Amino acid sequence: MKYKLSKAHSKVDEILEQIVNDHRDNRAKGTKYNGESGNEDFVDALLRVMESEEFGPRITNQNIKAVILDMFLAGTETASTTLIWAFLELIKNPRVMVKAQLEVRERLNGKKTFNDTDLEELNYLQFVIKETLRLHPPAPLLIPRECREETKIDGYTIPVKTKVLVNAWSIGRDPKYWHNSESFIPERFENSSIDFRGNHFEFIPFGAGRRMCPGMLFGLVNIAHPLSQLLYHFDWKVPHGVNPNDLDTIETEGLTARRKNDLYLIATPFGLSK
Repeated sequence: MKYKLSKAHSKVDEILEQIVNDHRDNRAKGTKYNGESGNEDFVDALLRVMESEEFGPRITNQNIKAVILDMFLAGTETASTTLIWAFLELIKNPRVMVKAQLEVRERLNGKKTFNDTDLEELNYLQFVIKETLRLHPPAPLLIPRECREETKIDGYTIPVKTKVLVNAWSIGRDPKYWHNSESFIPERFENSSIDFRGNHFEFIPFGAGRRMCPGMLFGLVNIAHPLSQLLYHFDWKVPHGVNPNDLDTIETEGLTARRKNDLYLIATPFGLSK
């Protein structure tokens, strides 16, 4: 096992090193970076900080590789987990599935590729994503926090250095804040200001405050793009003999709460299913 882990680590490190070197070479050639921050990606920005003397302690190649790895691991694992939960809820709620597909197909009709501006027009799809994150936050206990000073909450004294876990899963299902809290109802966000950017503490799938998830926007794009494409191009159904209402919502145990059992669906290209 130790040998396999070491081999995997070396392979990942080699890939990350190549990413950094490619960006450094492109910066030197001026093929990707022309001195304007608006044309940088985040690796370019980190290299600029590394080369500058204006930002305090110098960062290293290892620091940059660690940030790249964090972004991809956090942004892809949580996104794929959310996609699975979204499709589970959509297949169990055919009314929502039809409504989401209709919006995507009407708004994006004739387009071969979708960009971020297109996705911003898909209001109902955003409601579907929000409702999925409410019921199935990919990191249900968020990241552990530590009290920097003694405090009191509801009469309980929380000592300094206490490790605190925030149960975002439970908060998102609290009937004091959510009507029909166990039901998948994307429309609840239609005329609501509630958002997941940390200002509404009844809905915190990405945390809140200065320590909320830094990869939130990256993760959301990684959810919206594939979800819109899959809804646009395919019709979905369960295998023969399977009742969608019998599909379970049992979760795995770990840092992320994936569905324990694989979700098997049949995809039919749109237009051929009629």
